[in-house]
Amino acid sequence: MRIDELFLSGGERPTISFEFYPPQNDAGAETLFQTIHQLQALKPDFISITRTGGGTEQTLELTLRIQRELGIRTMSHLTCLHHNKDEMAAHLATLWEGGIRNVLALRGDPENGQLVFKAPKNGFAYANELAAFVAARQDFCIGVAGYPEGHPQCLNRTRDIETLKAKLDAGGRFIITQLFFDNADFFVWRDQCRVAGITVPIVAGIIPIENVAQIKRFVTRCGAKIPQELLLKLEAVENDPAAVYEVGIGHAIAQCRELIAGGVDGLHFYTLNKSKATAHICAELGN
Repeated sequence: MRIDELFLSGGERPTISFEFYPPQNDAGAETLFQTIHQLQALKPDFISITRTGGGTEQTLELTLRIQRELGIRTMSHLTCLHHNKDEMAAHLATLWEGGIRNVLALRGDPENGQLVFKAPKNGFAYANELAAFVAARQDFCIGVAGYPEGHPQCLNRTRDIETLKAKLDAGGRFIITQLFFDNADFFVWRDQCRVAGITVPIVAGIIPIENVAQIKRFVTRCGAKIPQELLLKLEAVENDPAAVYEVGIGHAIAQCRELIAGGVDGLHFYTLNKSKATAHICAELGN
């Protein structure tokens, strides 16, 4: 099933989805499959597989295997990095032939800490170009990324929403947001999107905090922020993993409950290839 059809079915709860990244070796692959098996009991509406640096092969192999062997609706990430149009066309054909019907069209981050993204020769410079290319070839359900706190390279909020709308006009059917911790940012941004004429479902990206140093690195790269009250709680216990877990999971549960009460279309958990925290949160939400 296409992911956009999930929203049309008019379910009583928001969609629940999990994101994983391809492991680096065979041992990691088996560990990941065990994690996905554990989370499968939660009956996610879909899962997504990120793209790793250097190519799409690992993402492709893992995406096809999960959908084939586990029967879970799986979405493959696509980025503008490294691949020209001919290579992307071949990749899309393989996904389609393997039964994949959902993709996430992303530009991708500049490589090696560079500030400016350089498009491959005969490739794509922006996610809207990639989305349009995909839409012109197969009838994929295309997801795109949104940034409640603004893309790290955006000039202003208005321009950022214009860029998002361009991706939707090119073929995007739903939005998954970057991680965020302050729901006020999400609700204000969602209202601004609706005023701008964006009507597609918006799925909120949630990451359970289990490691303080790690989450600080993440927010630095993606342009998100940690609210002061939460940051102080985390730093007060950062050398106590169990206490960090309790603070982080507690915040995620409260965040998700407020988002559900606010009519969020879906919750997308960045699992970091772990099952415990995500399963804990979903259990508290009654999933």
